[in-house]
Amino acid sequence: MDSLLVIVILIVVAALIFDFINGFHDTANAIATSVSTKALTPRRAIMLAAVMNFLGAITFTGVAKTITSGIVNPFDLNNGTTVILAALLAAIAWNLITWYFGIPSSSSHAIIGAITGGVIVSAGFGAVQYKGFISILEGLFLSPVIAFIAGYIIYSIIKMIFKNSNLAKTNKRFRMVQVLTAAVQSYSHGTNDAQKSMGIITMALIVGGFHATDDVPFWVQIACATAMALGTSIGGWRIIKTVGGKIMKIRPVNGVAADLTGATVIFGATLFHLPVSTTHVISSAILGVGSSHRVKGVNWGVAKRMVVTWVITLPISATLGGLFYLLLNLFL
Repeated sequence: MDSLLVIVILIVVAALIFDFINGFHDTANAIATSVSTKALTPRRAIMLAAVMNFLGAITFTGVAKTITSGIVNPFDLNNGTTVILAALLAAIAWNLITWYFGIPSSSSHAIIGAITGGVIVSAGFGAVQYKGFISILEGLFLSPVIAFIAGYIIYSIIKMIFKNSNLAKTNKRFRMVQVLTAAVQSYSHGTNDAQKSMGIITMALIVGGFHATDDVPFWVQIACATAMALGTSIGGWRIIKTVGGKIMKIRPVNGVAADLTGATVIFGATLFHLPVSTTHVISSAILGVGSSHRVKGVNWGVAKRMVVTWVITLPISATLGGLFYLLLNLFL
């Protein structure tokens, strides 16, 4: 079998593993609030998230195209298959490390940083398409700020509307609504996160000479959607505990506000073909809602640890991407 074909197959397998890990790593964020408030049992929440993630993943491809050609031109990428495989291994390693310690890190930052690091080590800084790279970074860094502000505003509006309502009855009603908002948030997660692996596989197919455009093949959509849905079915309990309970004490009304905020920001980014971190967006939405509810009720220590992880993910994953490239280059 041709060695290039073998490497492309390895990339496809690694990308699907990344998507699977992304499923239990990041999808935990989408259902954390509904599990925390007992709007859904863990089993039902995971089943709902798996189905909605799959549906979201097969609906759009714009973000995948951004990943395919936004950071580097795949048609001119030197040692492209080695770069892509190195980036995937680096992102998988970082995801597993942060998952083990229950830190809601960003899979988006990890893969984008890893690709950039691999490209720089392979072909130098000039190989990076900075216009596309900067637009991706803008989306990654602005989306949590927008989510925080939107969460604060949405919860403030809800408080104003229901200020004279019975708290127990209101929370009971919102617990039912939260089933719907958890589904919507899981769907929006699928529209954005699964596309990152689609873009990487498409990039590998182009570099290997097996595909001629940045359009995502349908089989790639189905494979990535399935991998993410299977990963979701495993669950990510460590991260659910962090996002769903350690940031603030979440009641159903808080959960609905956070879910609506997260889903709106993520889906908005998908429509603009921008990859964003669902981890950043959902956690920031909860922080915004918590600040509106009661600033002192937010565990800012956990929030600070999350922010530090977000900041260091890009440079660490870029470094790992470069190191994995150097290592693989010795054998491939």
